[in-house]
Amino acid sequence: GLFRVGLGNGSTMIGTFARVIFGFVLACCAAGLVQVLFVMPPTELLQVTANDFPARAQQVGLLALLSATHAAIFAAAFALIAAGIGEWMRVRAAAYYVATGMVISALGFMAQYASEVAGQPTIFNGYAVMAFLTSGAVAGFIYWLAAGRGAGGRDEDEHTARDVVSDTTDVPTPARSWKNRPRILVEDKPVPGSGANKKASLAQRLAEQEAAAADAISDAQSVAQKTAAAAVVANGPKPTTKIELTEADKKSAVPAAAPSAKAPPEDTDRAAKKP
Repeated sequence: GLFRVGLGNGSTMIGTFARVIFGFVLACCAAGLVQVLFVMPPTELLQVTANDFPARAQQVGLLALLSATHAAIFAAAFALIAAGIGEWMRVRAAAYYVATGMVISALGFMAQYASEVAGQPTIFNGYAVMAFLTSGAVAGFIYWLAAGRGAGGRDEDEHTARDVVSDTTDVPTPARSWKNRPRILVEDKPVPGSGANKKASLAQRLAEQEAAAADAISDAQSVAQKTAAAAVVANGPKPTTKIELTEADKKSAVPAAAPSAKAPPEDTDRAAKKP
């Protein structure tokens, strides 16, 4: 806008100033024409003959220019202040400019009434008040059409988007492949105590704390499992000794044959002879 642009952006400032001046000139011309039409109504102009119509139209045009000049001289300061506020605050509503035009025309009517000479015909009447207020409303609406709708200049996002589109229209779109496929960028977690972490919601911070606790428990379990596995590898299983026996050892391990349980023959006969 008029007050937002910096000194380095001179082209934007000049364009805004030219737009405001153009709208102000059109608004003054519209206000002058409306006041003249209240003095010479259109119905009266339609009753003029074809031969007298060019002269009457020229008269109406000259009176409109004179009235517009007086309106511009009086309203210049007020209108430029209102336009500057509109550009600074990016006001683009038609009601703001119509109301501003009516206020300025009311101030003009009061200034005209205050400069009257005693004993002369007064301007203080309903028809004159309506003429001034209508001319102010029309002037504000014309200014809104010419300059007020673009108060503050183009939006930065819209300007950037248009520049991006204009820059990329001539660039051919490459074929989709694994090299240029869309990727999801994951931002780093906010550092505790930083401004980004403070802006996070309470629920988000609680969720982050729970996730951090779960990660710590998982890491501790993993470390314990690795420690146990390392201890088993260091100690190792107890070795089993295999003893191989030679043939001599095997023969010596066989038990000796038991003595025969049969008694000698003589002992058997003695036993039979006994009564």
